[in-house]
Amino acid sequence: MKTATLASIALAMSVSVANAQTIGVSMSDLDKFRTALLNGVVAHGQTVSGLKLVTENAKGDNELQKKQVQKLIADNVDAIILAVSDGDLGPQMTKMAADAGIPLVYINNVPSNLLDLPENQVVVASNEKESGTLETKQVCALLKGKGRVVVLMGEPFHAAARARTQDISDVIATPDCKGLEIVERQAAYWSRDYADQQMQEWLAAGVKFDAVIANNDEMALGAIRAMKKAGMPMKDVVVAGVDATDDALAAMVAGDLDVTILQSAVGQGAAAVDAAVKLVNKEKVPRENNVPFELVTPENISKYLPKSQ
Repeated sequence: MKTATLASIALAMSVSVANAQTIGVSMSDLDKFRTALLNGVVAHGQTVSGLKLVTENAKGDNELQKKQVQKLIADNVDAIILAVSDGDLGPQMTKMAADAGIPLVYINNVPSNLLDLPENQVVVASNEKESGTLETKQVCALLKGKGRVVVLMGEPFHAAARARTQDISDVIATPDCKGLEIVERQAAYWSRDYADQQMQEWLAAGVKFDAVIANNDEMALGAIRAMKKAGMPMKDVVVAGVDATDDALAAMVAGDLDVTILQSAVGQGAAAVDAAVKLVNKEKVPRENNVPFELVTPENISKYLPKSQ
């Protein structure tokens, strides 16, 4: 499958829309990262002359998100940018937009019907094979290839959670990291509070571990909070997350977080707007548009602090 980099679909900041156009934006929810994602869409949309954005938040409710998309279609928006809560909703969302003849850009979460998308529907996301792989390889290096690991997963039905968790297993299966052992693995639904609670349960049960690998920064931060409340020295455990949020970078500066992976909310938001504008203008856009992940560690964090979400 042909994949484009962010640069291949980026438009000049001076791009203009000949006639006023409206893009509807439906977000599955607004946690820390998805809020940054929406901000990235809105900020870039403001640079496009004549473009109006209408935003909706489904608050984690799949049925509400479907109704919101139906309303955007009824309001005759020119295109829709959709952060779908569940990749398996893809076929339904695709049909609704296709029946209305409205271009659709999936952002961040890849729909299950990726290979069946019509020409005016595309995906802007980051290759999840990079995220969990970069994260786990760095944890492996810090542990010198040996140790006990606990894993905090996002929503089980979310494509990124499934992919990042599989990445962890794939890295541990390699010769350099086969000395790592996953001793516990539980879903904490991208949530700092759920991760805090889960870590408290592991600690109360006497689970021994050398590293925490979380599918996102919020869960990594929840685990850190629980460990610090229990009096665990953070120098004795490796903690890794994904997203490079501002809170995560602050935790890294403080010496609590060891690894995070930059998933550019700004980059994905801008790329989604550019893709939507191109589709409205009947231009070709690759089906998959990749915004690369980047490894962030205490050694290189200084170059990423200005890029915090």
